[in-house]
Amino acid sequence: MRVLVVEDEERLAQNVAAILRDNALCAVDVAPDGEEGLFMACSSPYDLLILDLMLPKLTGLQVLKSYRAEGNNSPVLILTARDEKEIVVKLLNAGADDYLTKPFDLGEFVARCKALMRRGKGEHSPVIQAGPLEVDTVKRAVQVNGVRLSLTAMEYRVLEYLALRRGALVSKMELLEHLYDYNWEKFGNVIEVYISGLRRKIEGASGVKVIQTVRGLGYALRLEGEVTEKERG
Repeated sequence: MRVLVVEDEERLAQNVAAILRDNALCAVDVAPDGEEGLFMACSSPYDLLILDLMLPKLTGLQVLKSYRAEGNNSPVLILTARDEKEIVVKLLNAGADDYLTKPFDLGEFVARCKALMRRGKGEHSPVIQAGPLEVDTVKRAVQVNGVRLSLTAMEYRVLEYLALRRGALVSKMELLEHLYDYNWEKFGNVIEVYISGLRRKIEGASGVKVIQTVRGLGYALRLEGEVTEKERG
């Protein structure tokens, strides 16, 4: 999953980014002001935007309104030092999905971020199943037939993204865009390597193929025989 943090307090921005990388295994980009934040938000696909309310150049509310006006639907979490009812109503009416007042509890912050990213993909339960495979997005644990699998951090991230898009075809480029930040050079067969490792571990433990490849289109987490309207057409 990929997150954009728009925060002008450098120390807080870096702390938030580090927390998300360590506790939610997210790729994180950081913007220091509203103008750059809006540009980045509209230029790349993000699974979550975290906006400070009081930003230079453009306020968080202005960024939020412009972002939604462009037709972007990714969830947005607002960080604010103000919790007056009037401000909260404005934020929610402008398209914010949630807000936190500073200072905030780090555990609550991570939990809210994870919940928003799940809901942004249409998943409400933190545990996603596909046949014998179970992905617990809170514990970051994967089980096959009740036996826990040992995955690398990147293998887990690839699998979690496919699980959150359960049944849908996900292209290699989509995976790259949602698993890496601005500094990553998107090249090589790195996704194929992770998919191969996941298949070996999952199929070795279950004998069931749950990661399907559709030539020329991408990958899907689903049981064999399941197809999408796109494939039927």
